[in-house]
Amino acid sequence: MPLSDTQLRLIDGWQKGFPLEPEPYARIAFGLGVSELSVLGMLADLSRNGILSRVGAVVAPNTAGASTLAALAVPPGEIEEIAAIVNAEPGVNHNYEREHRFNLWFVTTGADRTAVGNAIKRIENKTGLEALDLPLRAAYHIDLGFPLGDTENANAPRKSRGSAADTCGEVTRDDLTLLRAIENGLPVRPRPYAEIADRIGVGEDAVIARLSGLIERGIVKRFGLVVRHHELGYRANAMVVWDIPDNAVEAVGESFAGFPFVTLCYRRDRHRPHWPYNLFCMIHGRDRETVLSQVEELKGRTAGAPMDVLFSRRRFKQCGARLSAA
Repeated sequence: MPLSDTQLRLIDGWQKGFPLEPEPYARIAFGLGVSELSVLGMLADLSRNGILSRVGAVVAPNTAGASTLAALAVPPGEIEEIAAIVNAEPGVNHNYEREHRFNLWFVTTGADRTAVGNAIKRIENKTGLEALDLPLRAAYHIDLGFPLGDTENANAPRKSRGSAADTCGEVTRDDLTLLRAIENGLPVRPRPYAEIADRIGVGEDAVIARLSGLIERGIVKRFGLVVRHHELGYRANAMVVWDIPDNAVEAVGESFAGFPFVTLCYRRDRHRPHWPYNLFCMIHGRDRETVLSQVEELKGRTAGAPMDVLFSRRRFKQCGARLSAA
């Protein structure tokens, strides 16, 4: 879908720092110099064409429930059948084929670590395959904004660092109720917070205040337009994995997080003997050659540590975290 200059400005300007006020789309329209109706129409078009996933929250992992990254080594010719089995598990929100012996990678969520483990076991039983279960231990950069213009979004800082849930505090029952209510996104209508308020039985001001608190506490890492990178031209996407000594992984992770082309960076458990890697980063690029040159830049920070590059082949599922499964 070709994007107009105004659509580009809309996407670039509001992937972060979405207005927390009763009529947020009117505020955005004023900044763009167009009508509120025009903004609502553009968002509807972006959604209809698969570019916009939702207007809403990116929730920090392991704060509102638990989650893990898992992988399967699927025999050739069975990838679509196995991917469908994985997608049928209610907590699965991402599912990708990647270039590796472990070729199917998915994220699943649940109310707690036990629920996540049970989901993995169900998938193993249904597929007959053993899964790598790789829980998150520290996040050095989790954001996933995709700037399209010449400048970064000025509404919020780019980087988000910290362990999986070290500074977020406890998620209350009211927090979880709200996060579940918006997991599929805010309504694209003039007073979206009022509609959410009616849905959960509180006032509009309470919804706005609770969202503000979730952002301030780091439970919501980003609030705004959540776009699909593939549809925006980011089609050479690689998960780059490293075997970093435990006493150096934090320093290397923080270093990787400073590179503008790194869209995610986090530490996960190893799964020996099949999986020796403990540091993961994502590079979402427009062409393979550029991504591989960027990987070479990262290698300079690792003292020759063993590593691998897993380019994405196919996307079987991509949506927000399934908090309703938590």
